[in-house]
Amino acid sequence: MCGRFSLIVLVGIIERFGLVQFEFDFLPRYNIAPSQPVPVVIHENGSNQLHFFKWGLIPNWAKDESIGNKLINARAETLEEKPSFNRLLAQKRCLILADGFYEWKKEGRIKRPYRITLQDGRPFAFAFAGLWDSWMSPTGQTISSCTIITTAPNTLLEPIHNRMPVILPQDMESFWLDEGVTFNREIKSLLTPFPAEQMVAYEVSSLVNSSRYDGPECVFPVQSLF
Repeated sequence: MCGRFSLIVLVGIIERFGLVQFEFDFLPRYNIAPSQPVPVVIHENGSNQLHFFKWGLIPNWAKDESIGNKLINARAETLEEKPSFNRLLAQKRCLILADGFYEWKKEGRIKRPYRITLQDGRPFAFAFAGLWDSWMSPTGQTISSCTIITTAPNTLLEPIHNRMPVILPQDMESFWLDEGVTFNREIKSLLTPFPAEQMVAYEVSSLVNSSRYDGPECVFPVQSLF
């Protein structure tokens, strides 16, 4: 699964996605957790737009928003089997922006947190493949929310965790957002593990265990904290 990630800067985002409309009140985030607002790029009304959606998908048919707590991730292998995701795979795909994510490695009774990012260390490094939807509450409030698609781990992640988020190659991001692409076989061909040789993983502080802590120490290697 993917239960936490980071996004510290948004350098070059307007140029990368050709944004013409965006909500841009952004502060560095070192420990983004489910139910919080996350930066999402969608293609709607003929243009790419940046919004902040709630992390944890609330389908438009949901009776209440608590279902979002269970839908922070969507397994790539079963998207077409789940009513929560099948319609959105063809109609409402999005990019969830990140520069790293966290997974916990079990060692006996201990879980050690690791941060995984790209080797080149670029600011605003990549985008997760995601799905989104809008839901109207009984009081008339519209909530837009999203989920991160996960897949099998690559060889770097395999010793740490049995899942990883789908990270799209940069040259396929526009294809993923294209509303004209609706054939699921083409779409699902992108839902594969990112190349291990382009990534790096390192142990980080247990401070990241708390979703209430969002300081820069979350992204530092353990050895640099002592």
